[in-house]
Amino acid sequence: MHADEVTVDVGTARALITTQFPRWEHLEITPVGGAGTVNTIFRIGDTLTARFPRQRATPAVGHRAIREEAAALTEFERVCPVAAPRPVALGHPAAGYPMPWLVQTWVPGDVTTPTSVADSASIAFDLAELIHTLRHTPVKGRRFRGRGRGGNLGDHDAWVAHCITQVTPLMDPQPLRELWEYFRALPPSRPHLMTHSDLTPFNLLVNGEQLCGVLDAGWFGPADPALDLVCGWHLLDHPARTVLRGALQSSPVEWARGAAWAFVQAIGLVWYYRATNPAMAALGDTTLHRLLTNTDINPD
Repeated sequence: MHADEVTVDVGTARALITTQFPRWEHLEITPVGGAGTVNTIFRIGDTLTARFPRQRATPAVGHRAIREEAAALTEFERVCPVAAPRPVALGHPAAGYPMPWLVQTWVPGDVTTPTSVADSASIAFDLAELIHTLRHTPVKGRRFRGRGRGGNLGDHDAWVAHCITQVTPLMDPQPLRELWEYFRALPPSRPHLMTHSDLTPFNLLVNGEQLCGVLDAGWFGPADPALDLVCGWHLLDHPARTVLRGALQSSPVEWARGAAWAFVQAIGLVWYYRATNPAMAALGDTTLHRLLTNTDINPD
């Protein structure tokens, strides 16, 4: 999926796990499938997983990143109203794998898709409770990390322009350009609050119509509060999305900014992962369709 991708097979994973953590050498090690793009994941027995970053980094950079991720996951797990993975151990480069890696707890549940709970008001209320809880976690003087989604919309002009060029063979680019011109002109967000920062369907677990787990909170930190509203566009159709908005009492501008962040993410998914990760590309398609065919994002 990435030009600098590092592959990890089950043999390498087993060697790393059993030599560095021999207390788990008797446990079965099995690959975990899914639409993830950042880590290759293996299950260790019934209660643990090992996560190996896919994109190559120097050991120093990788070590700093994995420690930042572990700290964010630990803080998130303590405040999340449903189950979330908890870091257990940090592994080091060996057996041909060049970067640090992470062991964390396994969270059971069914991974959602862009359409699996699209009409669920119950899930919408659960998402509202999650976002409300995260927003009330103390920021402790921290600031937005200054890269990626969650800062200034206009900072993504070059990325969006590039993506629109890439998707032109797939869809009419003009409505996308018009939508982005509207989004990028939205007023600034209110003060940054704590956000999960990547509430996509593949990071949300359900048991029936109840949210039961949240994954991949390694970017838990301060950002535009509207950033977590992307889940409404990635996961819900209009009626359930209206429930989410009402439960959070989102202002028109905040709601529109949430749609804008979903757009920034989706416009890249539809082409970047077209051949390598169809599930992720399909998420981009579904989200763009919702954004282009609904009228609940106009703050006027």
